[in-house]
Amino acid sequence: MRLKDAVPKPGSRTRSRRLGRGISAGQGASCGKGMRGQKSRSGRGTRPGFEGGQNPLYRRLPKLKGFPLVRQKRYTTINVGRLVSLPANAEVTLFSLMKAGIVTTDDGPLKLLGDGELNIALNVKAAAFTKTARHKIEAAGGTCEVIGSRTQPSEEAVPQGLGQEAAELGVAAQQSPSSEEE
Repeated sequence: MRLKDAVPKPGSRTRSRRLGRGISAGQGASCGKGMRGQKSRSGRGTRPGFEGGQNPLYRRLPKLKGFPLVRQKRYTTINVGRLVSLPANAEVTLFSLMKAGIVTTDDGPLKLLGDGELNIALNVKAAAFTKTARHKIEAAGGTCEVIGSRTQPSEEAVPQGLGQEAAELGVAAQQSPSSEEE
């Protein structure tokens, strides 16, 4: 590659055109916007969703009940009854279930539901369990471990709005000698 080869791409550096400065300037009179109409006027065009006065689509459709699923947590759910094909004392995670072909899609963290019967002991690690699922797994001699849950903040968590130095001072203040004597 030579210095003469380092040129900008064609069309990337176009000169700005001075509009409305006479016919001889090339873009005089109507400045390339045609004759009359809303698109030829100055200022912003119509707002998004505007259909020229016709009742727009977002007003024609009904309002639906409930809230949007923006803040709700989505889980990959599986019933306890589908775990019977696994060997006894196996460690069950989302990855191991996908490897075994029991779960085919990853829609989020794993959540165990309580439908079905379980008669083998399994060590299940999931983000959430229903009460019946936890009861059935523990009744079969297995264990339930919640992973990836953010219900309790970690001890190293920095309070929001504080820098790292302030957080270290805050941790130091919590470990003061006065609190140890009590």
